[in-house]
Amino acid sequence: MTTRSSALTVLIADDSPQQRAGWRMVLDSQPDLRVIAEVGDGAQALAIVRRTRCDVVLMDLQMPRVNGLAASARITSDAAVGALGPVPRIVLATALDLDDHVAQAASAGVFAVVYKDIEPESLLEIIRAAGAAEAEGAGAVTHERRG
Repeated sequence: MTTRSSALTVLIADDSPQQRAGWRMVLDSQPDLRVIAEVGDGAQALAIVRRTRCDVVLMDLQMPRVNGLAASARITSDAAVGALGPVPRIVLATALDLDDHVAQAASAGVFAVVYKDIEPESLLEIIRAAGAAEAEGAGAVTHERRG
């Protein structure tokens, strides 16, 4: 396991303060993960990753101003983000039907699309997989809802 200083860095973007708090609690419980910031929409997420290097962006699909799909496309193609190092891998979360968004997410450079009610252990696995993945060529994957 990595030490806190070499932890994967994660930005959380969701318009719900309760969702952000829940995700932060799960991520902060792990010594190999470090939340660098929380924001309420995709525009704020882009602003953060333009000036602060991070490994993974955990982001809601449905947000005001700039939604998760639009923010993902901007983050993965933004020159200022790329100038900081490898582009962060993006994990989109949704309460909506995944089938409606996987193709768009893949086009936007998203690493994974998951349901918001994903089990914490599965979310941690996906965050770690995103952090370990090569930034180039990482296509969208899905995580099915557990029965």
